[in-house]
Amino acid sequence: QVQLVESGGGLVQAGATLRLSCAASGRTFSTYAMGWFRQAPGKEREFVATISGSGRRTRYADSVKGRFTISRDNAKNTVYLQMNSLKPEDTAVYYCAANRAGFMTTRPREYEYWGQGTQVTVSS
Repeated sequence: QVQLVESGGGLVQAGATLRLSCAASGRTFSTYAMGWFRQAPGKEREFVATISGSGRRTRYADSVKGRFTISRDNAKNTVYLQMNSLKPEDTAVYYCAANRAGFMTTRPREYEYWGQGTQVTVSS
């Protein structure tokens, strides 16, 4: 069983920067692909970014490419989402998730473990 705890959300103005963190329990963190997703009110949960177990490979949604960076520190069992040039449309609850098989998938249903989410609100 893996527990994920996100932190770092908040209320910021457009153009600002935030860094989300997701701390994971367990001794096999480095074997999991990790993903960040977000869900705005009234919308489906959508893919943001994913990273391989080693951290060498990443993948992004087109809407965040060039502005967001996913990274991980396996020694600390933590994955990060650096968010630059934030826009009001980035407002959502952000979730981190773990895929046990190490697949860098964009589909939420293929992630077995989820955190509780952290709210990000970007004002215009």
